[in-house]
Amino acid sequence: MKNIRNFCIIAHIDHGKSTLADRLLEYTGTVAGKQMQAQVLDDMDIERERGITIKSHAIQMSYELNGEKYILNLIDTPGHVDFSYEVSRAIAACEGALLVVDAAQGIQAQTISNLYLAVEHGLEIIPILNKIDLESANPEVVKDQIVDLVGCDREGIIPASAKSGIGIYDILEAIINRVPAPKGNPEAPFKALIFDSVFNQFRGIIAYYRVMDGEIRSGDHVKFVNTGKEYNADEIGVLKLLKAPQKIVKTGDVGYIISGIKEAKEVKVGDTITHVDRPCEQAIKGFEDVKPMVWAGIYPVDTDEYEELRKSIEKLQLNDASLVFQPEASAALGFGFRCGFLGLLHMEIIQERLEREFNMTVITTVPNVNYTAYLTNGEVKEIHNPSELPEPNYIARIEEPYIKAQIITKSEFIGAIMTLCIGKRGNIIGQHYLTTDRVELQFDMPLAEIVFDFYDKLKSISKGYASFDYHPLLYRESELVKLDIRLNSEPVDALSALVHRSHAQEFGRKMCEKLKELMTRQQFEIIIQASIGSKIIARETVKALRKDVTAKCYGGDISRKRKLLEKQKEGKKRMRQVGNVEIPQEAFLAVLKLD
Repeated sequence: MKNIRNFCIIAHIDHGKSTLADRLLEYTGTVAGKQMQAQVLDDMDIERERGITIKSHAIQMSYELNGEKYILNLIDTPGHVDFSYEVSRAIAACEGALLVVDAAQGIQAQTISNLYLAVEHGLEIIPILNKIDLESANPEVVKDQIVDLVGCDREGIIPASAKSGIGIYDILEAIINRVPAPKGNPEAPFKALIFDSVFNQFRGIIAYYRVMDGEIRSGDHVKFVNTGKEYNADEIGVLKLLKAPQKIVKTGDVGYIISGIKEAKEVKVGDTITHVDRPCEQAIKGFEDVKPMVWAGIYPVDTDEYEELRKSIEKLQLNDASLVFQPEASAALGFGFRCGFLGLLHMEIIQERLEREFNMTVITTVPNVNYTAYLTNGEVKEIHNPSELPEPNYIARIEEPYIKAQIITKSEFIGAIMTLCIGKRGNIIGQHYLTTDRVELQFDMPLAEIVFDFYDKLKSISKGYASFDYHPLLYRESELVKLDIRLNSEPVDALSALVHRSHAQEFGRKMCEKLKELMTRQQFEIIIQASIGSKIIARETVKALRKDVTAKCYGGDISRKRKLLEKQKEGKKRMRQVGNVEIPQEAFLAVLKLD
C-alpha cells in the first residue's frame, strides 16, 4: 500500500489538463507510441472538438523511482462547473492534486473553486505552472498569484509545458515524494467509494470505485449501501487504458466492478460498496443525489418519433446518470419530455449527443429552473414548468433558487460587469484584488437570470477575459409572475415564462416584437399579446395578406368600394375564427436571444 499514489488534476478550462494527462501516460509508458493521440482519455467526439472533458476517466500508471516501483492512479475530473458534484467525488477518492495554472492566463474562477474543494478534503496540493514556453507567458506574476492563493513556497511550484514535455519528470517525482500513500485498514470490512460509472452495451453498468478499507475478490456478494441493492462481483479489476481483470483489489487501489446492472438508477456516484455478510459500520460521508439545476422540454420535430426519442434518452441516461426526464405534453408541441440538466453546458451537450448518436432532431423549449410555490391552503408545490403554476389567488408566496457567483476579471471591466450583474438582480457581496489588475467579484443572484445568455454577455463585455463559476445557495422568496404569450387570444404554453414583476413589462414587449418578426403573414390578422393573468401588458399585430378587392372599381360611387371592403372584412373575421396559427421553430429559441 505504501507504493500507491492516488491523485487528480484540477484546472480551469483550457489550462492544459488533458494534455498534461497525455504526457504523464506517455512518460510512464502506459500508452504505447501507436496508441498515442491528443486527449487520450477523452473518448467522445464532442470532447475532442470542443477541447473539454465531459466525462471523467481514471487510469493506472506504473513508474520506477530510485529502484522502487510505484503505482500511480490518475482520477481525471471534468473542469466545468456543471459537473462539480462529479469533481467532488473524484477528489474524495484521492490523496493529492496537481493544480495546473496557465502561465499566460493566470488563476481563473474554476481553478479557485476546485482548489477549495481539494483543500476541504485535505488533499496535498502540487502547484504546476503550465505553458511556460509560450511567448505570452508571464511566469513570475503568475507564481505570485499561486503563492498568494495556496500559501506554498515559490520553489514548490513546478514550471512545466505539457505540450513540449518540459518538467514532466519533476511532476512524477513530486507526485511520489509529496502525495501521501493511502491510509486504510486492510483487515477491516470492505468499504469502497463509487466515483464514476459508465455504460457498456454488452456488460451493463460498470462502476469505478476507490477501496478505502478491506479488499474485494472476484465473485464476492456485495451491497450498494444507499440504493440497498445486492449483486455478485462477476468481474473486478484495475483501470489501465483498457480494463485489466484481477482476482483481488486491495485497500488504496482504484478499480472497476461489473455485476450485470442494467439500470442507471441503481448506481449512484458517491455511494458506498461493502460486503453483504460482513458490512462496514458506516457508509462514506458526502453522498447526495445529483440535483438538476435547469429544466427544459425536449420534443421531437415529428410527433411520430416520440417513442424513438424516449429510447434515445433512456440510452443516454445509461451513459450519463445526471440526466433526469419525465414525459409531458404541450398544446403547441405535442408529446415530449421534461428534462433536468446540471447546467446549460450539460443541456447543450445532451442535445448535441441526441442529434449525433441517435439522429434525433428535437425542439428544445426555453430552459427554466425549479421554483417552490407555497399555496394559501398550506400546500407546498414544486414547479418545473410555468404551466404548472396555480392561479395567482391560490399562491401565498413563490421561492426561487439563488446562487453565489464568482467572477474573476481584469480591473478595467469591473464597471461593465457590475452593471450586467445588477441588471440581472444580483447583489455584490465581495470584491477582492488578486493582483493589481485582476479582481475577484462575488455576487448573490437568482439562478434563473444566468440561465439565458449571462455567460455570453459576460464574455463579450470582458473581451473574453472574465471567468465565471457558481455555487447553489438556498431558495429565497421573490415577486414572480407568470407571463403568458397569446396568439389570437389562445395561450401558447411552450412560450410562457416565470419572470420577476419588475422585468415583466419589458420582457413581454420584447417577446411580442420578436414573434412579430418571426411569424409568417397569413390570410387573416394575427394578434400577439403578452398577459399576466387576464391583464394584457403588450400587444403586436401581424397584418393579414389582402387581395385588392377594389381594383375593378375605377371611378363611380364610394359606397360600391365600401361594400366590397366590408364584405372582405367579414370574410377575414370568419377566417380568423377557424384559422390555425403555425408557430415557426425559431420562435421557441428566440426567447434566448431577445437582445
